[in-house]
Amino acid sequence: MSPLQQRILSRLQKLPPETNAYRVSDGDMYPGVFIDALAERLLVSLRNVELPQALLRQLQESGRPVFLKRLDNDVKTAPVQIAGSQLPLRFEIRENGVLYMMDMAAGYSQGIFLDQRDNRAQVRALCRPGMTLLNTFAYTGAFSVCAALAGACTTTLDLAQPCLTWCRENMELNGIDPAAHHFCKGDTLHWLERFARQGRGFDAIVLDPPTFSRDAKGRIWRVEKDYDRLVEKAAACLNPGGWLFCSTNCRKLSPAAFRRMVAAGIPAAKLKTSPMPFDFDGDAYLKSLWAYL
Repeated sequence: MSPLQQRILSRLQKLPPETNAYRVSDGDMYPGVFIDALAERLLVSLRNVELPQALLRQLQESGRPVFLKRLDNDVKTAPVQIAGSQLPLRFEIRENGVLYMMDMAAGYSQGIFLDQRDNRAQVRALCRPGMTLLNTFAYTGAFSVCAALAGACTTTLDLAQPCLTWCRENMELNGIDPAAHHFCKGDTLHWLERFARQGRGFDAIVLDPPTFSRDAKGRIWRVEKDYDRLVEKAAACLNPGGWLFCSTNCRKLSPAAFRRMVAAGIPAAKLKTSPMPFDFDGDAYLKSLWAYL
């Protein structure tokens, strides 16, 4: 049995039930090489290195479809298949019993960020029927799906219409009627200000923004400079007794600095740190805080 097959078996033994998407190697088997299992497929991501020949042989012997993408210079191109049988580029994965649609042709990300697995499970555990949850920078709406499965009424907010459509598809995969939920297209800061003016509050808000963005007027937003302002605007829309989930993968921002920014944005809250999943055992780049009122 190859080292790759041994690692896959080891991960499978530790995964939560009904989960077939996880990180196989977080850069530890080969520096700069990251391997994810996505149902039957393997996705290999390279950062400033070439694919080792020894690993290529193991990938070819795995019997799985293997896709390769480069993370160099933030190249946002779709991965290419380098081994295995041809399967549809769109397919479903399962995480903690929840279904999500993936798309290997989608570009930089294929539809879900695996490092948020435990946080998605926590959102589902914290939500209950009758709650309202706002999911900002929602991408394909995975947090919205988890909240909706727990009975919450969700509002999914993203700048890109295709992401909102993808969220609806994810809801339908899990037997959720999208018509019972709300979808907003546009800039998060604009919508938070609008919700505050309207007096519209939420019991829970998810804040997991990109590290860098530019609004329709060309104004630049950066996590390391502006996250506290984002939290402050979100806090203005939070109902009494509510909570914020605050997260960032910005490597420039230390955990201590991130905590100070969240605390500055919502000083009355009690903060609790959330670690990364066990299979992300390399660089602890993801910072996650729960802010409870």
